[in-house]
Amino acid sequence: MNAAVLFLAAIGAVVLWWLAQQRLTAKPWLEAGTLGDLPDPESSEPAAKIGLWVFLAVVGSLFALLISAYFMRMEMGEWKPAPAPKILWLNTGLLVLSSIALQWARRAAWRRNMEGVRAGLLAASVLAIAFLIGQFFAWRQLDAAGYFLVGNAAAAFFYLITGVHGLHVIGGLVALGRTMNKAWQDYRVDPIRLSVELCATYWHFLLFVWLILFAVLLHR
Repeated sequence: MNAAVLFLAAIGAVVLWWLAQQRLTAKPWLEAGTLGDLPDPESSEPAAKIGLWVFLAVVGSLFALLISAYFMRMEMGEWKPAPAPKILWLNTGLLVLSSIALQWARRAAWRRNMEGVRAGLLAASVLAIAFLIGQFFAWRQLDAAGYFLVGNAAAAFFYLITGVHGLHVIGGLVALGRTMNKAWQDYRVDPIRLSVELCATYWHFLLFVWLILFAVLLHR
């Protein structure tokens, strides 16, 4: 746990340093524009991409802490494993398809195919919302089976882990909605290409994290 705290402190120091060099109120994962709009033309990576990766590093650290706490609690005794609702398999498939749809939108953006971008963004949004609804039904099934938020540590971790991941999906949907709004207001692809790329990267990261979390939840 100490190592994890030190790692988080290091990540926090990097984030503060980076913010000191950039706009403190900027939200780089919501940035729009083309690669040519970057303030530093000599940079190999846009500032928005760097900001997104720093953000993802922090989010990854958060989930790493949750997983560490999960296994630590499991070894403390009085651990009654909670069953993983079967609907989680369907939900995982929905998130995989959502990530594929965003990758489709990214490729369409590079080909300057606005119709493809719109179709990819819309499909990704619908599938992500279906994923969240499926997660809600997973909670309902677990609750109906008698595994409540309190009284069972394994069930509490299930609600916590899936809830935190769901909040990050909702945050991604906000950014995705902003990108969709721009896509439906303009026929030019270049102004939203970077936003589409950032959304796709974020979505792939959420899928990667979910696959790890799903494997952890299946661990008995």
